[in-house]
Amino acid sequence: MKEPGISLFVITKNEAHNIAACLDSARALVQEIIIVDSYSTDGTVRICEKFGARIYQHPFENFTQQKNTALSQVTREWALSLDADETLTPELASEIYQITLTGKANGYRLPRVNEFLGKRMKHSGIKKEYIVRLVRTEKAKFVGGKVHEKLEVQGRTRRLKNVFVHHPYDNIEDYFAKFNKYTTLAAQTMFDSGKRVGLLRVLLTVPFEFMRRYVLKLGFLDGIRGLIWASFSCFYVFVKYMKLWFLWDQIETK
Repeated sequence: MKEPGISLFVITKNEAHNIAACLDSARALVQEIIIVDSYSTDGTVRICEKFGARIYQHPFENFTQQKNTALSQVTREWALSLDADETLTPELASEIYQITLTGKANGYRLPRVNEFLGKRMKHSGIKKEYIVRLVRTEKAKFVGGKVHEKLEVQGRTRRLKNVFVHHPYDNIEDYFAKFNKYTTLAAQTMFDSGKRVGLLRVLLTVPFEFMRRYVLKLGFLDGIRGLIWASFSCFYVFVKYMKLWFLWDQIETK
């Protein structure tokens, strides 16, 4: 039986530039902070210690496994999952507090808004995303591949109204540092499940991704950031598929 209250859990790897804002945004709400760190070398752990976090060192294998490791350390009835580059708004923190006192659902979908290169995106397919981030600890687990993990909840889920903010890319260099890691993990996930990619699929999917983001999702209304996001998004798809092709090619040409 878990203790009453809320635990925040976060996985980290060299997040010294983000983690203080993340933890500070939830500090008044939660009774426990769990950090599962992948041997950071930039001061992340020292910052987390200042917030009174319980810190566990664990080698990174994939996002699903790493977040389940963090969730397994939670001792409170409610678990709140944030990434190191995300922050709660005061309005959402207040709403979470109230819902954990009276809510009947086992999981809650929190609306996330996204910033890109220092400015909030109002279109481009990332205006607002509802993601399960608040759960009854004993009623949830992470599922998925090596990337794009999600919380699976036993029982009913509901939506909350107030938003939290995602600050993933401060500059273009930061985007591509993460880009390489995420495309590799995505390709490996598809490879492990036996998926392949053909030339026709690449020729159709890559330009459609640009059209979807820039035209159908009104990315052009986000100005230059909308153009950059749509362009980077279709390049992400292309590189992911090329990495998948290369994994199969390495096997078939041996």
